[in-house]
Order: sequence, then structure tokens, then C-alpha cells
Amino acid sequence: MNIKNFTANYIDGLKDVLDRFDYDGFEQTVKLILDAYENENHIFVMGNGGSGSTASHFACDINKGCCLDLEKKFKMICLNDNIPTMLAFSNDMSYESIFVEQMKNFFRAGDLVIGISGSGNSENVLQAIRYAGENDGRTIGFSGFSGGKLAGMVDVSIVAAVDDMQKVEDVHMIIVHIIMQAVYKTLNE
Repeated sequence: MNIKNFTANYIDGLKDVLDRFDYDGFEQTVKLILDAYENENHIFVMGNGGSGSTASHFACDINKGCCLDLEKKFKMICLNDNIPTMLAFSNDMSYESIFVEQMKNFFRAGDLVIGISGSGNSENVLQAIRYAGENDGRTIGFSGFSGGKLAGMVDVSIVAAVDDMQKVEDVHMIIVHIIMQAVYKTLNE
């Protein structure tokens, strides 16, 4: 294998996905996050595997990076960060309920729920999104490939339309960083 050619092809594939960036969906996402901040709503975020890492990073960037020097703080909770609680729900109920059951402890009407699923079909993410939608919450979905079920059940859908999980996860992380900077700049103008 030619490593240089492989790398160039990978980067070209990322550029292709980013060239089809959903600016309208992105703007709606930032507005929902800012609305949650203004209204002091919780923001819940979750994912599995690499998407779970993105969710955890996202919560850190928003909770610390966007409002460190501000009096008012974000209330963002990453539902995949509490391993013992996830294991308890998984063991006693089902893996599909690990996010929704945690969320029920804190969720209030108007809260924002962000599900990250590369395939768009992670049932534990879908259950949390479904619960939010049925209980007057707002919802955002980050997915890849063709969007999966998640894309059709959220208020705002961001789809990294590429059939490569690593590129999907790359694009989601780029979007998280752009969101962080857009929110920071808006709050600190």
C-alpha cells in the first residue's frame, strides 16, 4: 500500500463531505444551544464508542470552553460519562435504556437532547431522543451514512453523508469544534 496515496484519498474524502456541509442545519443547531443557555435548560448529549467520545468532548467544550469567564453557565450533561450508572441500567434493565433512564432524573420540558450515532440507528440514543420528543424537549441528531432512523426523528439533523465510520466521526468532531467557537463568539461579543 502506498501510504501517501492512501492519506491523500482519505483527506480528499473528508474534503468532499465538508464541501457538502449543511449550513442551515448547523445554524439551527447553534441557535438551539444558545436558546437552551438563555432559558437555563439542560443540554443532554450521548453516543456509543467513538460517538461517545465526541459527546464527552462536546460537553467539556461547552461547559468549560464557552462560559468559563461568564457568570451564567451551561448545564450540559454527557449521559455516557457515568460508567457505573450505565452498567447498572444495562444489567438491571437493558443496554437500550442506559441513556433515557439517566435522563429521566433531570429532564424538564424545554430541555435540549443531542444524540450522536454514526449509523443513526443506535437504539439507546433513539430511546432518549424519542422520550425528549414526547415530553416537550428539543432534539438534535448527528449521524452519518444516510442518516438512519435518527435523522428522521429529530428537530434538527446533521448528517455526515459518507459511508465510512471514521470519516463520519471526524466530521462530527469538526462540527463540535465549530459549534464551540460559534457559541463562544456569540456569548463573548
